[in-house]
Amino acid sequence: MRFRTIRRGSRRAGCAVCLIGLLASCACAAAPPPAPRATPPPPQAAPPAGDAQKLANCPAVGDATSPQVQSLNRLKRRMTVPSGADLDSRVTMTALVAPGDDTGRFDVQRGATIAGYVAGVKVGGVESVNCHTHDPAYRDTHIELTLDPNSNDESTHVIVEVTPQVRLEMAKQGVDWSTAALKATLLGRWVRVTGWLMFDFEHLAAAKNTAAAGAHIWRATVWEIHPITSIEVLPGRPTG
Repeated sequence: MRFRTIRRGSRRAGCAVCLIGLLASCACAAAPPPAPRATPPPPQAAPPAGDAQKLANCPAVGDATSPQVQSLNRLKRRMTVPSGADLDSRVTMTALVAPGDDTGRFDVQRGATIAGYVAGVKVGGVESVNCHTHDPAYRDTHIELTLDPNSNDESTHVIVEVTPQVRLEMAKQGVDWSTAALKATLLGRWVRVTGWLMFDFEHLAAAKNTAAAGAHIWRATVWEIHPITSIEVLPGRPTG
């Protein structure tokens, strides 16, 4: 009996030792290898600033390097509203489209109010004055005025422009001067606009009054209302 008791105990002890060893062996076999240390990603370059930030940081001279263009850009970027004393009453659509070299016809330090028929509304170009922004929301709006609604002759057009800086100021007042909104509201209508006179010499070769013979003409004059500070939609062609 003792023998049997001892024998059974030995077997149990041996089995226990084997089981413990087996479990230890399995645990060792099942233990995962240590994870490799992660390599940190390379530093990422800062994303390029969007056009909104580019325009916000754009100085009054834009990104132009030419002193002449810098001076022109300062005029385009005016933000004050011309007073009654600033307005030159000699400036009308008829006076603007009058033939002949008009280089010294008006004064860029004066403002004007003119009335015309809106023949076109479009997004302006990618220009130095806005630090070459591409998004239409941050570019000028070109409005083409004429005295003849029935003509498609671009050589009769006077260009007046809404700048993105003035557009942002109008938005603060709840007024939408986006190109799309202006086109929907103004195209095919008679309007009265007020703003600053500007002689855009960069387009001398494209204006009827200053271009050489045989040039591609798409405007009557390089004199503009730029920037526009006020727009009024009229019920029809103004009288007088």
